[in-house]
Amino acid sequence: MVVAVVRGARATVFAMPTYVDGFVLPIPKNKVADYKKIARKAGKIWMACGAVSYHECIADDVAMGKVTSFPRSVKLKKTEVVWFSWIEYKSRRHRDQVNAAVMKHPLMVKLMAGNETMPFDTKRMIWGGFKTMVAY
Repeated sequence: MVVAVVRGARATVFAMPTYVDGFVLPIPKNKVADYKKIARKAGKIWMACGAVSYHECIADDVAMGKVTSFPRSVKLKKTEVVWFSWIEYKSRRHRDQVNAAVMKHPLMVKLMAGNETMPFDTKRMIWGGFKTMVAY
């Protein structure tokens, strides 16, 4: 989140501290469209519940590392592509409030109760919450 402070004719821009949930997923190449459909729905829900931003990204330049890498992190198969996602919040407290609202949101309840199963192996998904330490 960026805040501009105006003093006279001059504006100073400050990056405010934020909190981010990050995700790394192995998406089967033949199910990318299915995942994008779910991601679009989820993004609308998170934003409606107050998230600062919502991002879903497909790998474009991620080599298989010798020791560690995005592909190794999810035990990527040749038929899959790495997907990196993140949701930004004002703070961890704000994240907890937004996520609680998301879980109660009628569209999320419908999405979770429906027959739509995740189009990837959820056991190989990596996620976590992160405090932003440097931002511009």
